[in-house]
Amino acid sequence: MATPTVDKFLSEIARLMREKNGTAMLDFLCYEPPWPPLYNRMISELRQTYPVFQQASLERKCTETLPAEEEGEGGGSFTSFISFLSQYFAFIRDVDVSQLLETHDKLKALLGQASIVLSASTGLIILPTVISLSRTLSRLAIGLDKRLDLVANLTSREATAGGEETGERVTLAEGSANLIREAFKKCASERSGNISGLDGEGKPEGRRIGIYLMANLCLKLFFHCRKLRSAEQIFAMIYQQSPPLSLYPAAQRTTFLYYLGRYHFANNHFYRAQLALQAAYDQCHRQAMRQRRLILIYLITSNMILGRFPKAHTYQRPEARGLKEKFEPICCAIAKGDMESFRRLTDINHSSASWFLHWRILLQITNRCEVLVWRSIARKTFLISGNLGDAANKKAPTLDLDDVLIVATLLEKRALGIVPKDTAPNDSKKHGQSDGRTHTNSIFIFPPTPADTPPAKEDEDEFPDGYVDPDLLDFVDRPGPDLPTSETVESTMASLVDQDLLHGYISHGQK
Repeated sequence: MATPTVDKFLSEIARLMREKNGTAMLDFLCYEPPWPPLYNRMISELRQTYPVFQQASLERKCTETLPAEEEGEGGGSFTSFISFLSQYFAFIRDVDVSQLLETHDKLKALLGQASIVLSASTGLIILPTVISLSRTLSRLAIGLDKRLDLVANLTSREATAGGEETGERVTLAEGSANLIREAFKKCASERSGNISGLDGEGKPEGRRIGIYLMANLCLKLFFHCRKLRSAEQIFAMIYQQSPPLSLYPAAQRTTFLYYLGRYHFANNHFYRAQLALQAAYDQCHRQAMRQRRLILIYLITSNMILGRFPKAHTYQRPEARGLKEKFEPICCAIAKGDMESFRRLTDINHSSASWFLHWRILLQITNRCEVLVWRSIARKTFLISGNLGDAANKKAPTLDLDDVLIVATLLEKRALGIVPKDTAPNDSKKHGQSDGRTHTNSIFIFPPTPADTPPAKEDEDEFPDGYVDPDLLDFVDRPGPDLPTSETVESTMASLVDQDLLHGYISHGQK
């Protein structure tokens, strides 16, 4: 049966190969419905003349129509391109977008064949198509990964096919990222042209043009499925083989720097994360509000952990709308040394906890900012009871750690709800002092229990480690609140000094 539309399509593809016009070839290789009328006719011809079991005949048709001299100098490029073109025809003929998993598998196979062409001498022509296919595959993989019903069906299907084989299951997003990474490697390993990878105008040439486009797609998928080790390989290859980042467009630079900052943030390198995120924020277009807001969330968090709090004008920017209500209370608690407020604001049951968990920054703020609260506690205590020293007599300023212990214990009790929030260390009436003086350990002194008060009911909650026989209750230590001790305070202050958050040293001779 005659296939005039297919013949005309192949002749146009041959012309584009002679002209080496990769952008126009991407326009011709339409693979996303809805199809234009011309492509509907071509699909109808393919289904009638070259059904599924006639794939070999379809490949011979492509070989006969495209002239053999299009093979070029590299050798083998013609064969790989014919296989890709045959795979493309099969894709548009058989794809059913209502079957998302099958569509994903067919698109993945098409990209795999295009990646083979990418390594041939005609690879530069197919590069725009590879980039477009990679973008579509990444969107589809992330969308499918959020469909738990489809993922469950995929898991059961793999389990049936795999039999007794065990191992870590590769998600759709990770499998797609691994395939796109192969295309990225071929872009990064480009050896043609200048040894520096730049043309006469100082711009990347050859397949190196797509290095950061493909890298950003890989990083997007790896961060989605939380495979940081795979992301590390991308950064290592770029560091070794890529031309300078400054030679690429601003959009590619911004995206790459954002993921670089996210990578350092996830590995607790917050200063490096701040540098990368700040560079990404500065280079991000002012109208890209969503991207600027995304960068700003991690930039503020990185700076908070470093002890740098955002100023008022930062919250006034359009992309920072709503961030003040999230971050400012925590910053105020850190600056005041208010351990009770800090614990409450970073508690998993707080109203803002779900927002912080969504952006994966709650644990970093909770664990890394508490040391800053201790620094503020030490500073506030020194301002109240510290000895300023005497420079003339060469006496250094000193701070009694017992005073820090008193303040820290009171704040910890407030955080645990043991004492009211308005209780103060020098509140003499509430601590049994009537002579105007405050006992050093006044916060440990409580009113005696009246004699007519019934004894507290023994509850299993008092012994979280397990059951205790009633006959042995008098011989078992009841668990109490985990309050600071002198050893805790001393080790914390030593840690602050070691981290250069406090300047000084601990003297045991002045006890």
